[in-house]
Amino acid sequence: MNEIKDITATPIRVLFADDHPLIRQGMGIALSAQEDISLEATATNGQEAVALAKQIRPDVIIMDLQMPVMDGITAIREIMLDDPTSRIIVLTSFPDDDSVFQAIKAGAKGFLLKDMDPTELIAAIHAVHNDEVALHPSVARKLMKEIKEPQQSRPGKGEMLTPREIEILQYLAQGLSNREIAETLTVSTRTVTTHVRNILDKLHLANRTQAALYAIEQGISDVSRKPKN
Repeated sequence: MNEIKDITATPIRVLFADDHPLIRQGMGIALSAQEDISLEATATNGQEAVALAKQIRPDVIIMDLQMPVMDGITAIREIMLDDPTSRIIVLTSFPDDDSVFQAIKAGAKGFLLKDMDPTELIAAIHAVHNDEVALHPSVARKLMKEIKEPQQSRPGKGEMLTPREIEILQYLAQGLSNREIAETLTVSTRTVTTHVRNILDKLHLANRTQAALYAIEQGISDVSRKPKN
């Protein structure tokens, strides 16, 4: 007797974002072998991921962190802002990167390493789709350690911020973009973006607008705008 398959089962629809072609190709091969998972689309950067997430509304999103145009952290925040029910798995090569914790705080429900076994990825997709958490063991241990440490309240007047972060916070209060701040300080835009991300994380703020208001409120927004070179 021939086996009758359940044709009513709906595959888990996946969106995958990564700027490396080989990684995207490998992901396609791994997922194509799964009858209950469908790779609906791939994105080469965070901006594409945000647009595709709004367009196709995938069940699970797999997101790299280090990408051009828009990084994974920013993309996760944008996606969660549009749809707080989104299920996102972070996939990266850097398990000790602080941005991993920022991704989790931003709303990611899973974190995996790129050198994992394909079976781990499949299991994580199913877990996150079922509203469970899927964390690599090393990340789980670090996260538990962070949770056990005494929680600190929001710092006042730049407490916990480095001098450079305070300086950038002051420029945020002036309404400067990351590019303008980079030109003023003679550093790369990516460096400024990293500092802004750290400022938001340390001050427990959602966006740069809140950061600007915080600087004004705390009286640390007074800085003279330096001329560009």
